[in-house]
Amino acid sequence: MEQFEFLILLLAAIVGLEVLARRLHLPAAAAFILGGGALALIPGIGMPDVDPDLILVIFLPPLLMSGAYMTVWRDFRQNLRGILLLAVGAVIFTTMVVGIGVKWLLPDLPWAVCFALGAIVSPPDAVAANAVLERVSLPSRITVLLQGESLLNDAAGLVLFRFAIVAALTGTFSLSGALTSFCVLSVGGVALGAVIAYAGLLAIRWLHGHGEAVVTVTLLMAAISYIGGEKLHVSGVLSTVTTGLIVGWRQHEVFSADTRMRAHAVWGSLVFLLESVLFMFIGLSLRGVLGRLEDQGNAVQAFLLPSLLVVSLVVVSRFVWLYAADGFYSLMRVIGVRHGPAPSLAASTIMGWAGMRGVVSLVAALSVPETMPGRDFILIATFLVILVTVLVQGTTLEPLIRLLRLSGAEELEMKRHSEDRAWASMTAAQYRAIQRASHTPDGKERHPRLLEQYAHRASVASIYAKNPDEHRPHEIDHFMAILEAIKAGRHEVLRLHRAGEITDAVLHDMEQELDLQQLVAEARVTKDGEELILPA
Repeated sequence: MEQFEFLILLLAAIVGLEVLARRLHLPAAAAFILGGGALALIPGIGMPDVDPDLILVIFLPPLLMSGAYMTVWRDFRQNLRGILLLAVGAVIFTTMVVGIGVKWLLPDLPWAVCFALGAIVSPPDAVAANAVLERVSLPSRITVLLQGESLLNDAAGLVLFRFAIVAALTGTFSLSGALTSFCVLSVGGVALGAVIAYAGLLAIRWLHGHGEAVVTVTLLMAAISYIGGEKLHVSGVLSTVTTGLIVGWRQHEVFSADTRMRAHAVWGSLVFLLESVLFMFIGLSLRGVLGRLEDQGNAVQAFLLPSLLVVSLVVVSRFVWLYAADGFYSLMRVIGVRHGPAPSLAASTIMGWAGMRGVVSLVAALSVPETMPGRDFILIATFLVILVTVLVQGTTLEPLIRLLRLSGAEELEMKRHSEDRAWASMTAAQYRAIQRASHTPDGKERHPRLLEQYAHRASVASIYAKNPDEHRPHEIDHFMAILEAIKAGRHEVLRLHRAGEITDAVLHDMEQELDLQQLVAEARVTKDGEELILPA
């Protein structure tokens, strides 16, 4: 009962912190970490002890699945080399730099322990990255690289962490064996994810029309992909990401419109809750960190100063890797070998500063065996890395983007124009389809009113696409009038229901129709990011 009450308190705090973060224009991740830290300092609040492996199994699969599902496969594939350079290359480089730096500062720690810490703090976190990226406007290539990296780098970091833990506990390490295991884990994870994805898609086709069951299948696919990967000793992370990528690519043909709306609603709420609880969990872990510091007579010298070094190495090594990669590609372009877009110092700076760490690092640190030397230092250093990267880098990323004048505004403008042309093309295709369906063999029109309606839509969309800035105010006014009509209709339906003239079933059917109309109208009013002001 105490644990349930604590969960209710946590959810209430999440709602309040979300509102506060919006009011103060802060990243929600930073607000949740600070809020969790504040809760941890309140005496009398009992926080349950949770198994770190259980946290990974509950939270990581749906978050990875959701991130992969929303990833654009074409952009992901086109930038796969850059993604792997960050997700694998930068993770390995950071692990080596942190391991060597810690060994230099604390020579009594075994090499394997130093590299275990490096592996823990090396991968930027998918949850932290998405929480920050959704608030900023960046060129699409940078966003794709950062999101793709956050999906894959957990696999590399966790594999390195396992190898380091085994080496620390057994005293043996084989480079060839580690490379072979890494390949098996990676290839096996991708293969398993593909099998589960296509099996799940077959089940979804079979369940066509059962929206709730289909959404449940998507939740099961995330869990089965991760747990199945771990049970078969392949990468559960890569398995889950592969499943999400395939389902996201095929969902347009497999999901019905009703199922897609249900799935987006369920997954949107689920991801919000999971991300919020995870960031609160990071803040709540402050109590344990403070307890370990109190147990040390000279905590500053024993833990804080070496931990600050770890933070510095984590941040600096990422910049070194990115700038070195830019230098290599610049050299290749000088000698005539071109590899994609020209390197950009501003882009690399933004990507370097966007390397926030999160709950995967914390859970990995908590899973370090109690008997391993340096465990307290690993926990404190990891917490400090997460705290600094999320609170400092996460809150200053947006001002840094403005300072470097690197934004996605130009691409957003191109997107608007392409969307206008797409609307014109789509409405023209709809008009042609209505023409074919309306004409009868004797030359009469079967659906004259419908034909007139679609002809008007096609004409308006074509005119709008040629000069959207001039016609945008008229479009907003048009759909605001529709919203007024929907509001009046909703009031009338509710009046009829309260007067006992229609049943609950009729109310729900009519309300769903009005809701769909309102969603379309609101989407058209706010398509360029304007704030929607509903009719009073």
